[in-house]
Amino acid sequence: MDRRRFLRNLLSGATIAALGPALLHGGDVLAGDPAEFAAGLRERPYLAGWRQVSAEAFGPTTVQLEGRLPADFAGTLYRNGPAWFERDGFRYEHWFDGDGMVHGWRFGDGAVTHRGRMVQTPKFQREQRAGRFNTPAAGTTVPEPVAIRNNDDANTANTSVVTIGGRLFALSEAGSAFELDPDQLDTLGPVTWRPDLQALPFSAHPLRDRDGSWWNFGALSMMGGTGLLLWHIGADATLRGAHVLEMEAPGYLHAFVQTDRHLVFLLTPFDYAPAGSFFESMTFAPQRACEVMVVDKAAPDRVARRFEVDFTMAYHFGDAFERDGEIVVRTMRLADVAQARSPHRAAMFGHHGPAAPAQLAELRLDMRRGHARWDMTGIGGIEFPMFDPRSPGDRGARLYMPTNAGDASAPYFNAVQMVDPATGRRELHRYGRDILAEEHVFIPRPGSTRPDDGWLVGTLLDHARDRSGIAVLDAQRIGDGPLATAWLPYAFPLGFHGHFAQAAA
Repeated sequence: MDRRRFLRNLLSGATIAALGPALLHGGDVLAGDPAEFAAGLRERPYLAGWRQVSAEAFGPTTVQLEGRLPADFAGTLYRNGPAWFERDGFRYEHWFDGDGMVHGWRFGDGAVTHRGRMVQTPKFQREQRAGRFNTPAAGTTVPEPVAIRNNDDANTANTSVVTIGGRLFALSEAGSAFELDPDQLDTLGPVTWRPDLQALPFSAHPLRDRDGSWWNFGALSMMGGTGLLLWHIGADATLRGAHVLEMEAPGYLHAFVQTDRHLVFLLTPFDYAPAGSFFESMTFAPQRACEVMVVDKAAPDRVARRFEVDFTMAYHFGDAFERDGEIVVRTMRLADVAQARSPHRAAMFGHHGPAAPAQLAELRLDMRRGHARWDMTGIGGIEFPMFDPRSPGDRGARLYMPTNAGDASAPYFNAVQMVDPATGRRELHRYGRDILAEEHVFIPRPGSTRPDDGWLVGTLLDHARDRSGIAVLDAQRIGDGPLATAWLPYAFPLGFHGHFAQAAA
């Protein structure tokens, strides 16, 4: 049997399994109450971060910048996140379930123009017509779900966004990338990289290599299939390769990390007992070790080295580097395993709940001896790490991420910081008591090769004034505060991840 036919047959079986017990199981309906959430919102205005949008589209809205941008700063910040949580008296209970809305913040001529559009997936369009949720969800049991043909029938396209070869893609965990028009944000449809790979998972955290190509994965095992699907996409947005890597046991992963030579996958063990949706049915297993899979980029069709390391739960990674036969991976380690399964669950119900920040941990992989261990840095209260991709590959990078600082009216981030784990140096800007700060994307200064020479751009929610905004900071002078800020006359819920597309010179 030729290689492509083998891959097609293997993935076909995995797809059928994915549409079986994990997604189509029925059960008792467990969901939030829109009236209960509305009552909570009146008492706690910060819950606007988990409030449904008021319309399918926003803008274009142009607002003036407060402050001044550098002359060489130009482009668009794209953001994605769940935004549609309620229908017909039924509210999702899991933050990850909301249908995706992509935002575009375009900078130019001393102003910023904002657009927001719901991603018009088959799921969203079908439920708009029906007036109710009728599709299996990741974290909420939905009553009387319709039959679905493949993963894209349930795809929410709600987690991240990326541009490759000038094309814009909205991403989630369990299905295809959905292509959007980069200017108007209109949905063009799901992307099929090759006919035999239709509707297979293309995760929300692809990584750009130094040669301009992109790596990504699809978690077949957590959907009822077997293995890990490894994607390699060229800088021109065409498929270079797709391979299935064998996993020794089912493991959950949301993201991965790379060095100049290797890809590293941390698989968190879990048990699965059908009890509704996927997250309702799965339980992380801290009594078991995590499997770590290391793949050589020069041989992406096989695992180069496997490790076992003490259990941890992590959604997001910072950087990774290699030196003297050791790979060091930086990740955001979540201490509360139950909360990790459903982040900000209380907020989705309209209740006050604890913050869910992570701690920075370093995973050390001895490639020569096969040993693995965790080192804790003592740095906590963080999430959504970013770094300068130009950083050298043989030492750690500075990390940029939101954090909590001082008095705050919400159990969410209200500041942004730079942390240098090697030296312990930290620089911070606090936005204020009533400002919720989201992920801040690093933007290299055009024409510069010096690491950390660039800017941060991040989105904000001012719940006291019910408005969303954006800020740009000098990455080397975060403590000085924003170079420029802009506020919209409306607000929308918190998102997850973004990507900055720099304008052509």
